[in-house]
Amino acid sequence: MAYSCCPERHARTFATFNPEEVERATDEVDVLIVGAGPAGLSAAIRLKQLSPDSRVVILEKGAEVGAHILSGAVIEPRALDELIPDWRTSEDWSECRDGMQEVAKSDMLWLTKPDGVWAKGPMRGEIPLPHPPQMSNKGNYIVSLSAFTRHLATIAESLEVEIYPGFAGSQLLFSNEAQPRVIGVRTNDIGLSNKYTPKDNFEPGMDFHARLTLLAEGAHGSLTKGLIPYYRLREKSGKQSQTYGMGIKGRYQPGKVVHTLGHPLNAQTYGGGWVYHMANGMVSLGLVVGCDWKNPYLSPYREFQGMLHILFLSTKAERLQYGGRVLTEGGITSLPDPLHFPGGAIIGCAGGFMNVPKIKGTHGAMKSGMLAAEAAAEALKGDKDASLENYTDSFKKSWLYDELFGVRNIRRSFNTSLGVYGGMAWSGLDTVFQARPIDYPAFEPPLSTDLMTSVALTGTNHEEESIVHLKSTRRNHVKVNTEEFAGLLGRACPAGVYEYVDADATGGDGTEYGGKKLVINSQNCIHCKLCDVKVPTQDITWCVPEGGGGPKYSLT
Repeated sequence: MAYSCCPERHARTFATFNPEEVERATDEVDVLIVGAGPAGLSAAIRLKQLSPDSRVVILEKGAEVGAHILSGAVIEPRALDELIPDWRTSEDWSECRDGMQEVAKSDMLWLTKPDGVWAKGPMRGEIPLPHPPQMSNKGNYIVSLSAFTRHLATIAESLEVEIYPGFAGSQLLFSNEAQPRVIGVRTNDIGLSNKYTPKDNFEPGMDFHARLTLLAEGAHGSLTKGLIPYYRLREKSGKQSQTYGMGIKGRYQPGKVVHTLGHPLNAQTYGGGWVYHMANGMVSLGLVVGCDWKNPYLSPYREFQGMLHILFLSTKAERLQYGGRVLTEGGITSLPDPLHFPGGAIIGCAGGFMNVPKIKGTHGAMKSGMLAAEAAAEALKGDKDASLENYTDSFKKSWLYDELFGVRNIRRSFNTSLGVYGGMAWSGLDTVFQARPIDYPAFEPPLSTDLMTSVALTGTNHEEESIVHLKSTRRNHVKVNTEEFAGLLGRACPAGVYEYVDADATGGDGTEYGGKKLVINSQNCIHCKLCDVKVPTQDITWCVPEGGGGPKYSLT
């Protein structure tokens, strides 16, 4: 039995193509991991350390490991020290260490408008703030998480972990039992046209059967999204729904290292920025906007562009790369509980192990993967129907649990009058009738540019005429989102995927309303998944495209 993360798509294929009638290759593995990020790779490495004879396979939807990895990133090395104790001295890590910049100083600034009368700092527009102890970066390292992940992959492969880039897990496979357990994953079919007919290059996806399956898809993973309610992993323990932020990042040369609050975000919007001075004179610069922003006219991309002009960057700074991704902000109150399910477990940002006050998730993702691997190594010694119940128990006894429990209320406090911003972020969205359009200033190239110039730097590519991987019930969507929310996605999407345009005077395709229709430019999609999280009508489903499609990050 196969469960699709995108039921509408597979239901529509039955008219011309029935995926259940296709002969598929099948492979048997001990542990299958979906996602070659820090969590998935750490799980694989730890498992092979403990159980060298186990067959471990990782499926990665990116064209290569690291291609879909985006983060700040400042890594707290605690989990890495546990996973590979000699990484600081090992010759195998010399090249990776060259790209890791140890943090020497960490500042916190409140930013005002460049001409703000409250700016009293050494440079107009900045006010130094006390550095919160939770955000201490002593002993941490600034890295390209994409490059760091690629190096972890080489370590995993040296232990005979099998990594398959370009293989996107599109469906969970279940046993035919009264209480089904996950028995593996099906990769998506390649070579289906946008009319759901096989093309000349058609290849059916493979079925990977596994004794244990670990979901390490990152924030708002498409398989995890369906599995959590299927097994009621939050409902059973009364956990809250996950909350999200939207991070937009550029990489420049040169710049300054700071964390920021305040401008360009207004007092009603949760978020903040960073500037991380990296090795080799490069700078990672980005802005996180809480996904509970209330003004539908807000554009995270335009807010980010405004930030560039008050962060002391030279106008001669060369922008090297651009990207965007949602991140989890719910913390321990939104973690699935239990973390395991029949036949597997959820690890990394797919579950939501990010420490929001620290603005760090990599060490938590790695530790969760290691804990799951330790439970898996023990479970594989037993009978065929292995269980990862020990993973949930060991997490609750770990330093990671203690760390997340200690900061469990900080993000939520920003939604009340007790927050630093005076209750800056309200849950949900106000409608267009309660919000005002934002008059963003004109772009000033080369420092700030139009959206499509930035999207070009992501290297994004999708197979032409393939199935659109973004699904929406369009007519109701257009009605609600244009009448009540001012076409929010047209501004929110950091890749220009969604446009609400005038419908053709001669008629449309049945998806228009009030003279408007929704156009989905899926070829622009950088896999940030903001649409799936933010759309007020909750009627867009992000599905995995053909394996290998999407951005080609390398410096992020």
